[in-house]
Amino acid sequence: MNNSIKHILLIVLVASISACGRFYKLEKSTNWDELYTAANEYYENGEYNKAIILYDKVLPVIRGSEKSEIAQFNYAYAHFRLKRYIEAASYFKTFYESYSRSPLAEESLFMHAYALYMDSPDYNLDQTSSREAVSAIQQFINRFPKSDSYERAMGMIDDLQQRFEKKAYEEAKMYYRLTEGLFPGQFYLACIINFQNFAKTYPNSEHVEELSYKLVEVSYEYAERSVFAKKEERLNQSMEFGEEFKRKYPKSKYLGDVSTLMAQSTSELDSHQKLRVQYDEIRKLEQKARENSIKENKAKEDLEQTVAPKAGEISNQ
Repeated sequence: MNNSIKHILLIVLVASISACGRFYKLEKSTNWDELYTAANEYYENGEYNKAIILYDKVLPVIRGSEKSEIAQFNYAYAHFRLKRYIEAASYFKTFYESYSRSPLAEESLFMHAYALYMDSPDYNLDQTSSREAVSAIQQFINRFPKSDSYERAMGMIDDLQQRFEKKAYEEAKMYYRLTEGLFPGQFYLACIINFQNFAKTYPNSEHVEELSYKLVEVSYEYAERSVFAKKEERLNQSMEFGEEFKRKYPKSKYLGDVSTLMAQSTSELDSHQKLRVQYDEIRKLEQKARENSIKENKAKEDLEQTVAPKAGEISNQ
C-alpha cells in the first residue's frame, strides 16, 4: 500500500517537474506558433496565469492576424476567470472595439458590462463603479436588444438599482440619527432634503412611506426649534407634509402619529401667532414712543431757539 502511494506521488512529481520545465522553455521561446498553441492549451486547461503570461508574449506579434482575435478574447476571459474584473472589463471592451463585426462581439460587450457588475461593491461603499456598470449594461442593451442575455442584463441593472436605493435609504437614516446629537439644526434640514430626494428618485420604494412619515416628524421638530422669524413658515411646511402624507397613505400605520404631529403643529402655530401679535403691538408702542420722543426733543429745540437772545443783541445791551 505504501509503495503504491509512493509510486503515485513520484509520477505526480515527475509530471509537475516536466510541466514546469516545459513552461520555462516556452517563456524563453521565440517560436510564436508554438507560444500561441501553448497559450490556448493552458487556457483550455484552466491554467489562466500561465496562459496570460504566454499571451502577453505572443499578442504583440500576432496582432492583426486571424489568430489575434481568439487570443485576445481568451486573454480577456483568463483575467475574468482569475477575478481580475477591472482588467477583464477593459480587455473585453478593447476586443469589442477592435472586432465589432466578430461573432464574439456581442459576448465581449456583455462580458465588459458583466465584469464591471462583478466588481461593483456592496451598497454601503462608494457606488461610482456600480454606476459605470449600469452605463455599460445599458450600452449592451441598446446595442443588442434581442440578445439572449437581455433578461440577464436587465436583472443586473435591477440589482444595482436596489443597491443605490439601499444606500440612499441608509444615508437618510444616518441623517435622522444625527438629529439626536448636540447640534441637530443642520441635520434636520439635511433630513428634509434627503427624504424628499429619496421619494423623487425611488417613488416605488418600500421605504417611501416610512421616510414620508419621518419627513413630517423631522420638519415639525425643525420648526419647533427654529428662531422666531422662521418658525411660522416651517410649521406651515410641516403641516403641508402632513396633509400630503394623509392623502397618499390614508391607511398607513403611521397615520395616528402624523395626526398627532399635525395637531401639535396647529397648537404651536396658534401660540406663535398670538405671540407675534403681542410682539407686533409692543413694537408699535415702542415705535410710537420713539416718534413722540423725537417730536418732544424737536419741540424743545425749536422753543430754545425762539426764546434765546441773539448774540448781537446781548452785546448791544
